[in-house]
Amino acid sequence: MSGAAVTPRVNDVELAAAGEALGEEELRQRACTELLRQAAIGAGLLAADDPPPAGGAFSEAASAAIEALLDRELAVPEPDEQACRRHHAAHAARYTDGERVQLRHILFAVTPGVNFTALRERAEACLIDLRARRRDEAVGDDDRFAAAARQLSNCPSGSAGGALGWLTAAGCAPEFAREIFGQSTVGVLPRLVRSRFGLHVVEVLARQAGVARSFEEVRPAVAQSLRQQAFATALRQYLQLLAGQARVDGVALEQAGSALVR
Repeated sequence: MSGAAVTPRVNDVELAAAGEALGEEELRQRACTELLRQAAIGAGLLAADDPPPAGGAFSEAASAAIEALLDRELAVPEPDEQACRRHHAAHAARYTDGERVQLRHILFAVTPGVNFTALRERAEACLIDLRARRRDEAVGDDDRFAAAARQLSNCPSGSAGGALGWLTAAGCAPEFAREIFGQSTVGVLPRLVRSRFGLHVVEVLARQAGVARSFEEVRPAVAQSLRQQAFATALRQYLQLLAGQARVDGVALEQAGSALVR
């Protein structure tokens, strides 16, 4: 017989209510935020009687305390001129005006209670099927993607075969735009695109290049991008340290001393 399921928790705080089914990613997000909330209490930035989160919702005081904690604990260096120039040279396509992409997608939405592992498997199976079929079938057979979108997509665009029309980076969620813009691929992208809405199978139908901007024009944006990267790295390392010092049950977290997740 298998043992009883382990209740996800950080130290003595449970991460999910009874009967609440969470995907792996949402569990990790709750665990990381709870680690930070408890660290804020330990640092004297948050009252010890701050209520544990209900349904993943933290108190306003906890949110403010976590922000203060990160301001104090994370060392985020200011990018120098050389680093900014290297980044711009390596990612010049990101810093263009007017780039447009015509695409369609199939959205596998992450919703409360969804089994994320099963959802990802469905999305990957759809992606593999579409890429295999489009390689093997005659050019011009464009109905496979549209049919799959109508059947599987959780986006209203599914009724239109997944068509989103022409988009700019400003019109998309940032994490979605990073995977789509500044690239050259046309056709079904070789991997799933992850966004705050879920998992996307994406087909790029056409691209219109933007106008390149000089380093001097975009230096503030380049510097901000490098600051965000440095903050993400510092936060990941800090969370690993906190995880190594806590008792974490029922959710897999990287701990200090292990390789960083890229």
